[in-house]
Amino acid sequence: MSLFEIKIRKLEYFEKWLILGGLIGIAAGIGAIIFYYAIIYAQSLFLGNIVGMSVPTASGEGNNAFVAGNYLLVPISIILGGLLSGFLVYKFAPEAEGHGTNSIINSFHNKNGNIRKRVPIVKTIASAITIGSGGSAGREGPTAQIAAGISSFMADVFRLTKKEKRIAVIVGAGAGIGTIFKAPIGGALLAVEVPYKRDLETAALFPAIVASAVGYTIFGAIVGFQPIFGYYLGVFSPMSLPLYAVLGVATGIFAIIYVKFFYGVHRRFKALKISNYYKPAIGAVMVGIVAMLFPEIMGVGYGWVQLMVNGTLGSFPTYGLPILLVLLIMPFAKIAATSFSVATGGSGGVFAPGIFVGASVGLLFGMIFHMAFPAIAPEVAPFVIVGMLALMGGAGKVPLSVLLMVTEMTGSLQLLPAAMIAVSLSYLISGQNTLYSSQVTSKEDSPAHMHEYHKPILGSVKLKNLQLNDFAVDAEVTVADAIKRMKELDITSIPVIDKRRRTKGGKLGALGMVALANIHHAPSERVRKFVKWDIRRVRLDSTGRIAIGVMSEAGTTWVAVEEGNKYVGCITLRQIVKEYNRRLKDLALEE
Repeated sequence: MSLFEIKIRKLEYFEKWLILGGLIGIAAGIGAIIFYYAIIYAQSLFLGNIVGMSVPTASGEGNNAFVAGNYLLVPISIILGGLLSGFLVYKFAPEAEGHGTNSIINSFHNKNGNIRKRVPIVKTIASAITIGSGGSAGREGPTAQIAAGISSFMADVFRLTKKEKRIAVIVGAGAGIGTIFKAPIGGALLAVEVPYKRDLETAALFPAIVASAVGYTIFGAIVGFQPIFGYYLGVFSPMSLPLYAVLGVATGIFAIIYVKFFYGVHRRFKALKISNYYKPAIGAVMVGIVAMLFPEIMGVGYGWVQLMVNGTLGSFPTYGLPILLVLLIMPFAKIAATSFSVATGGSGGVFAPGIFVGASVGLLFGMIFHMAFPAIAPEVAPFVIVGMLALMGGAGKVPLSVLLMVTEMTGSLQLLPAAMIAVSLSYLISGQNTLYSSQVTSKEDSPAHMHEYHKPILGSVKLKNLQLNDFAVDAEVTVADAIKRMKELDITSIPVIDKRRRTKGGKLGALGMVALANIHHAPSERVRKFVKWDIRRVRLDSTGRIAIGVMSEAGTTWVAVEEGNKYVGCITLRQIVKEYNRRLKDLALEE
């Protein structure tokens, strides 16, 4: 251990994190610059050379106009990008698939902040290809994972404690997002807010402020400090607050749709019995079809959001349909395109697409409000801006962060009252639905704070973090086959599914050795008549303590797990005991 490492470790909290936060900020700034220009290069390589297309950019990033190119070649570009991205991710770093932020949250809660060193490199290249080829994805999630990965490596270099390493990782994530969004204050608060649905990681606030400020300064020095969407100088009317309340409810509903559709696609593609290498390309086929009709769904989409803010809708294809109908379809098109780009195994963020969806909803309602109440809704721009942030406040469970981002991304404080109303309602309406499935409700639910809250270890073991098994047999198998299967698995009972009477989730029961003890004279008998049906199940978010209680009550060494009232597999007592011992060992090491 070097003298510098020793000195870092011995410093007090503020001194230590002033230095570490600054270093993380440097990493975030440089990483964001590299990724930013990698996307530009990839867009030129794919969309420019193959399609002849140039996507619009926001006013804070050049305000370039849209050049259509050959729409028929769009699917070729997107599919090629999906193939390359899928190969890179699944060949070198499978954890780099998806939107990045969720992986960071999972690392914070369950992996002590550990992120493999290759992840930032793979994430940079794969995400740039996904976005640059026309896939619908954002750049904030990849930037967060890039900065978080470097922060994890830095924590190893300085031999920080597990707790400090976890903080470093989410500080890096917040700095990365604050940097690429040119919203350092919002990014700093995001680091504190994003691990939880209803809590804050306050220990990360000071270093996150330092890191975001440094990263933003470095990034802005190269690409400019102008807010992404320019400066909004309109006049806000208090009389319009009820309209923003309506918008908040609408964005909350769309937040639920976004989350449900995204993870619905994710589950279906996970279940496909084909190589992971090809799944992003299959998703890209779907994206390509949508993009030929709605080219605005491609890429990050900030340029299109800028056109919405400006009220310049001439570049949006309408195909002779009323503009309000087109605006109603557009959020669904973006949700579908993002899900098929990212949830299929591609690499890219979900925050920026959420901004596009919210902006579309805001524009739709803004135009309706303007037609109905022109005196209190004289322009649509405020509704576009508030809509895009309200949706992500609900879908991402980060309401405080987006309230600050509204001022930083538009250079205006005037919309804060409207944003506060809309974001609060969106957050409330969307409930527990979140794009970041690794989020937990509060610190008390996080394994990272298990010792701090003196929470029993079994109560902190979540079944969703264990590997599901599916060793259920069909109700039509013979007694002899069922006994043989139980002996192979070394269990005294086994789950049974009746496929002939498949209700929602399937009819599920249990068959025990005891029930079969007196029928060895009929080994060819079907097990259906000996099964105890409608056994008690647990949910994926249930704890090990609940699962063991159910096992004890049923007299089994396994428990059936359901998700949305559908049977998805089993967890064994052996798995829970193994996880219990692992966590007990980790606690001993931390103490």
